[in-house]
Amino acid sequence: MFPDFQPLDVELDGVRVRGRLGPSTGRPPLLLLHGHPETHVMWHRVAPQLARQFDVVLPDLRGYGRSGRPAPGPDHAAYSKRTMARDAVELMAALGHERFAVVGHDRGARVAARLAGDHPDRVSAAMLLDVAPTLDMYEATDRAFASAYWHWFFLIQPAPMPEALAGANPRGYVEGVMGARHAGLAPFPPEVLDEYVAGFDGAERAAGAAHDYRAANGIDLEHDRADRAAGRRIEVPLRVLWARHGVIERLFDPLALWGRIADEVSGHAVDCGHYLPEEAPDEIVREIREFLGA
Repeated sequence: MFPDFQPLDVELDGVRVRGRLGPSTGRPPLLLLHGHPETHVMWHRVAPQLARQFDVVLPDLRGYGRSGRPAPGPDHAAYSKRTMARDAVELMAALGHERFAVVGHDRGARVAARLAGDHPDRVSAAMLLDVAPTLDMYEATDRAFASAYWHWFFLIQPAPMPEALAGANPRGYVEGVMGARHAGLAPFPPEVLDEYVAGFDGAERAAGAAHDYRAANGIDLEHDRADRAAGRRIEVPLRVLWARHGVIERLFDPLALWGRIADEVSGHAVDCGHYLPEEAPDEIVREIREFLGA
């Protein structure tokens, strides 16, 4: 799936971050961040194409895939998007990239937004795929949203219940979450689904995602509210794409919501479901190249 890519294995403050690296050619660096319940493998249809113009970096976020799952701490700060954004900065610096572009999908897009907000000197541009701001989504929660994004509210329940249930039947959980979306399971080859399932195999592995969502329901909201109260905005250019056949299109106005907290926002809906890089890879590649001027 990743011809000419090499394994990525870096330790950052005691947490191992694993994934893949595209060929190092001195081209502009591009960091790709995956969503839930996936791993870096979700970029298998776009990363080889992008490697022609960029030095591509594909990590598994902490808590997912083959990366480490540290103890969350009492407020789940170890899984805050601020901490994950710091991982990204330190990872890219370790690879020799002091300034880079980032594309994130789903959970990875939330990390990318925090990365752009906290580290504008390190991020040249950020593309966010199929998300609205976390704070706005929680504050607008109604029956329709809670029904569609039930896993948000399942995973934030106290340990060990969510991780025990998901970890006991990882395939049922992963395929249940992903298969319920617009395209069903059709976009995901068996070997790709197997990678995602492996990331939830057992309560210890499934706990990483639960800690991520618990952080999103707590410390991440505190950080977002503090930024808004202080008038801090995202200065990095944002390109926002979302699924025409998805919850963001149906229940939110992503350009307006991101425009409230960022200075430069553009984007549109893509004619697919939630998993844009796997359902519409060629269009996503074109969008990334156009946005980054490649």
